[in-house]
Amino acid sequence: MTISPTSPAPAQDRPTATSRKPLPILTEQQRAGLRPDLLEVIENRKSGLSLNHVIGCPLDCGYCVRHLFDNFAMKVPRALMSDEQAVDQLVGHPFFQPHVTPIQLLNRATDPMLPAVKPHTFATLRLLDAHKLTNHVLVISRWRVTPEDCAVLNSFRNIKLTLLITHSGIEHEQVEPVDSTIAATSLRTAFEHAERYRTILYWRPIVPGLNDSDEHLSRALDLSQYAHATVFTGLFYKDQIRAYYRDHGLPEPYQDGARRKVFPEALEQRILAAAQSRPAGGSPLFRKTSCAVTYAHGVADYNGHYGIRELCDICPAAQVQRCAKAWTPPQTRKVAAMTKALGGRLITINDRAVVVDGLDEQRRYVMQHSLGYQVHDVTKPHHPHRHGRADLGWPAMTKETTP
Repeated sequence: MTISPTSPAPAQDRPTATSRKPLPILTEQQRAGLRPDLLEVIENRKSGLSLNHVIGCPLDCGYCVRHLFDNFAMKVPRALMSDEQAVDQLVGHPFFQPHVTPIQLLNRATDPMLPAVKPHTFATLRLLDAHKLTNHVLVISRWRVTPEDCAVLNSFRNIKLTLLITHSGIEHEQVEPVDSTIAATSLRTAFEHAERYRTILYWRPIVPGLNDSDEHLSRALDLSQYAHATVFTGLFYKDQIRAYYRDHGLPEPYQDGARRKVFPEALEQRILAAAQSRPAGGSPLFRKTSCAVTYAHGVADYNGHYGIRELCDICPAAQVQRCAKAWTPPQTRKVAAMTKALGGRLITINDRAVVVDGLDEQRRYVMQHSLGYQVHDVTKPHHPHRHGRADLGWPAMTKETTP
């Protein structure tokens, strides 16, 4: 059944949310039944070092990454440790750099604005802010955001806080039981009250046959006026998610699974054409999360996407100038030493990216955040104009490729 936006928010979702008791911490016996990687509360991802000390979510979105950790059936949020312990682990992590490393908060296995989770979200933000850190902090949600929540979000003085509201417009109740109007309302509320934080419309996942009609595109572009920036992207259709679709008789959008997000070229072109044909008023569109976040805060992209120059063709000119000024090819000796220390081997540094061998995503991302320059795996090449997306839905590969 669709979760309706018209019903009043539960009492615990109102200003008293921060006074709720902390979530129970999982016992050793309960932890023993979970996958080891789910118990690792810190994971380095492209948009930041991800802190996930609360797990469990009732929202049941069919495409959720929780499928990848075998905990989709865990509907009641529980804590793996206290907020203080989690923040201590984060700031003491070998990949964490004060004022440099972007942080993602509770984005892997729950929604940070759920009534039971929200107090932990706010407490964690307070702890990070108390460290006087100026790092980017990203909070991603599709649930309710109230004016009282916005007051809390505006209270932080040091962190560069961004609230990304996930909105898809998907109306298939088995794929996405949560009514997208909830996210639309939250976006408007967050934008209207934003002072010290920034609000992003996270338009995702856009999936052929589900939410890519002209009407869907028009509604999302209308909504973009209530955001400082808009990111549009596709679907992670990895094998575990594909298996869930099949087991539940859901419409399969693609014939194959993929390691990267699937976003067909024709769909991107339709979105860009629709945006260009509209009168001014919506926020700028971005293909990459870090591009939108940094634009919203008026700083250069921390992921160095400027090296992949075709990404910049839709960016505002002022942002392109910021990124161009900050983008500098790193010194070979420095990069070689960094790569070796992380357990890999430097292949080359070209005008698009550092190319390495033997480093997993987490180690490549710590290099990328440190250097402000793209870092690619030589065995997983990025093809021009595909923007790091899966090959599905793009023309047959040509000889024009780059690592």
